[in-house]
Amino acid sequence: MSRSFRGFFVALAAAGWIAAGPSAALAQTKPTVTRPIVTSLGPDFPKTEIFIGNSFFYYNNGMPDHVGRLEKAADPEHAHDYHNTMVTIGGSGFDWHDVESYFRPNAIGSYSFDEHNNIVFNSRDKLFDVAVMMDCSQCPIHPKLKTVFTEYAKKDSDIVRAHGARPVFFMSWAYADKPEMTAQLAEAYTVAGNENNALVIPAGLAFARAISKQPELNLFAPDKRHPSPAGTYLAACTTFAALTGRSPVGNPYLAGLDEPTAHLLQTVAWETVQDYYGK
Repeated sequence: MSRSFRGFFVALAAAGWIAAGPSAALAQTKPTVTRPIVTSLGPDFPKTEIFIGNSFFYYNNGMPDHVGRLEKAADPEHAHDYHNTMVTIGGSGFDWHDVESYFRPNAIGSYSFDEHNNIVFNSRDKLFDVAVMMDCSQCPIHPKLKTVFTEYAKKDSDIVRAHGARPVFFMSWAYADKPEMTAQLAEAYTVAGNENNALVIPAGLAFARAISKQPELNLFAPDKRHPSPAGTYLAACTTFAALTGRSPVGNPYLAGLDEPTAHLLQTVAWETVQDYYGK
């Protein structure tokens, strides 16, 4: 591991955001970090979710699809109660999305297809229990865009609540060649979550933890930004744990990964969620 990566992981371990390794003893001071106020969606955990974001969501057949498969595998008796919908625009930030329009009656999420390709018209009291929202990968920390992030985090949260759903923010990960983004994104999303009384899914912290545990595991596509299949699965496991309050460890849905790799990612996701929420 390079010196820059070692120092970065020391800082995250000292902050309590990833597991402490041997190098954590080198940390002299604990950095000032904001802790999340909202740490659970329970006891009324969601079953219907809309994911609003960009290509970080839609890579590898869509992270929300993997989240749904984890949910159904964990609760097979109520599998038909889970519905996930994805609305994404490549490269988009919060301000690109017309969130109000996503709650139009008889539009998004009004029908779906079952495992036999039969159309199912969804008749629910409300379209979605939660809206999971992600800004562009660097917008929350970009000097010219972070004020837009703050503005639309509130605006979109208000819209979501007006339609009877709960806003959730998805903390994205650092680029493979810019690990310093992890702590910056974690802080920005946690502050926004606290300001809007919204749960934050710590996917970026899960990426950092996985890299610290097994640096040779590739979580990235060749562009060093988008997720590999393993990265998507890790993000899905972290999202599953945050939304449901359940551990993904032992979940039979492995997304085509080998069992040891999937088990590692399940464990990392659960450890990250527990540490981030202080449980």
